[in-house]
Amino acid sequence: MQNAALIILDDITDWQPYYPSQSIVTASEYLLQQNAKARAQILNLCGDLSYLSTGYYVSLLAEARGQRVLPSVTTINDLANFSHYQLVLPANTDKQISKYLGQQSTAATQRVLVCFGQAENPQLSSFARQIFDRYPCPILWVEFSHQGRWFITNIGAGHLGELDDAQQTFFGNALDSFSKRVWRKARTPKEYRYDLAILHDPEEAIPTSDKKALQKFIKAAKEADIDAELITAEDYNRLLEFDALFIRETTRINHYTYHFAKKAEANGMVVIDTPHSILQCANKVFLKELLDKHNIPTPRTELLLSQQSIDYQAIGERLGYPVVLKIPDGSFSIGVEKAENIDELKAIAADLFEKSTILLAQEFVRTEFDWRIGVLNNRPIYACKYLMARNHWQIYNHASASSRGKSGGFETVGVHQVPKEVIKTALQATRLIGDGLYGVDMKVTTKGPVIIEINDNPSIDAGVEDLLLGDELYYIIMRDFARRLDEK
Repeated sequence: MQNAALIILDDITDWQPYYPSQSIVTASEYLLQQNAKARAQILNLCGDLSYLSTGYYVSLLAEARGQRVLPSVTTINDLANFSHYQLVLPANTDKQISKYLGQQSTAATQRVLVCFGQAENPQLSSFARQIFDRYPCPILWVEFSHQGRWFITNIGAGHLGELDDAQQTFFGNALDSFSKRVWRKARTPKEYRYDLAILHDPEEAIPTSDKKALQKFIKAAKEADIDAELITAEDYNRLLEFDALFIRETTRINHYTYHFAKKAEANGMVVIDTPHSILQCANKVFLKELLDKHNIPTPRTELLLSQQSIDYQAIGERLGYPVVLKIPDGSFSIGVEKAENIDELKAIAADLFEKSTILLAQEFVRTEFDWRIGVLNNRPIYACKYLMARNHWQIYNHASASSRGKSGGFETVGVHQVPKEVIKTALQATRLIGDGLYGVDMKVTTKGPVIIEINDNPSIDAGVEDLLLGDELYYIIMRDFARRLDEK
């Protein structure tokens, strides 16, 4: 989105309850526009969105012009054909709806207003977000009927003219939180070609990028003609304001980071890293099968299933002690333990099986450091040696009480200084996943390099991964975003 959201109305007078805005255009004016700006955000508030109506054509032409529009033609069609689908809500949401509607009235049919994923009653906030995610439309009326239990009979687009005073206020507040730019002056006099959302968690114990690195990304983005903004989990409903998403916090499949990536991809945004990459990298079982299938070298690894009888004696003999046990979706060395003998193997397995029904048992490869090769779009962009934490066998020691002992040191080296076989193996592995940003962790053995894991969201901290390249590392990544956006 290049500038403020453009609001399309049947008649300018429909906007009388709100502050005047230069972002208001009638449907007729919009349809007759020449050389409309691509990548703008369009809010279609026409009263009639039926097939081939003026409102329908507003959304149709917006998409043809390369603009982001709410509602899209797909959403309009889905709403028109709602009777052909059955919307199933999660059990907890269903209970919230039943409780709320039961308190409101004894009528057999009731309606709930949803504006930009918000409901007037906070009790329905979860429900409103789910409806908006399924049917992204500025104003939605959700109709319920009671036949033994409450169920949705229809979902339709609403329009400003039918809202009473209280509902108009609610709509204005919802729009304000959805897109602040309608009301506020641009943060900078320069208009950038693209907008980038950088998802981060300010409270994350081990962030993938520290505060200084995040600011360097924002600065580098501007050099690439991209306006970058830090967002958090609370900004899920604002995601479609942006052209691209850069996830800078630890990703997991059963987590909002994955939901952000899915929503961004489904709406045609550029996203690093993609849901596909998260799926493959975040689960070590998936990654093991993928690498094994393509003969990419890894430490010897076996799967342990909690529902099957496990011969721990045989595992120890095959892999040799110490044996490393891992849960499939751990990160930053969390959920990774080392067993020195069969008793420890059994005890650690029993503990980890409380968290996962599948574990990985892996041979222990002793090295002084792990290689981390940063790969973007199938080319290496940085390389680090991560040293083991003090008096520990891993890079991170989560049992250490001192900050100095929690992680080992590092040595940043030029990509050209890395053994060629390490780079070659890293690129062979990442090509199997995609063209995003990856961090390949490897150890070098007497038989050559082996891959320990591939991170879809690798650490990039100021003064560590960027030690040699400096700001250029951030420029490389932001220029790649610009390239991907240009190719859209």
